[in-house]
Amino acid sequence: MEKKEIVENRTVSHIVALVLGIISILSNFFWYISLPTGITAIVLGTKSYKKANKKMGVAGLVTGIVGVSLCLFIYITLVIIAVLAQYY
Repeated sequence: MEKKEIVENRTVSHIVALVLGIISILSNFFWYISLPTGITAIVLGTKSYKKANKKMGVAGLVTGIVGVSLCLFIYITLVIIAVLAQYY
C-alpha cells in the first residue's frame, strides 16, 4: 500500500502579511517603504482570512492598517506644520 500524504492548505500569505505589517509599522518615517508594505499586508491579510480563516491573516491586516495610518498621520502632520510655519 502506498502511503498518501494529506496536504493541508500550505499558503504562507498570513505569515507574509504579518511580517509586512510589522515592517510597515517599524519603517513609518520612510513613506516609500511603509506605504507599499502596509498596503500589501492589508491585501494579503484579507485574502488569507477569507480563504483559510487564519487568525494571523487578521493580525497582518491590523498591523498593515496601523502602519499605513501612522504613516499618513505623520506626513499629514508634517505638511500642516510646514504650511503653518510660513505664517509665523
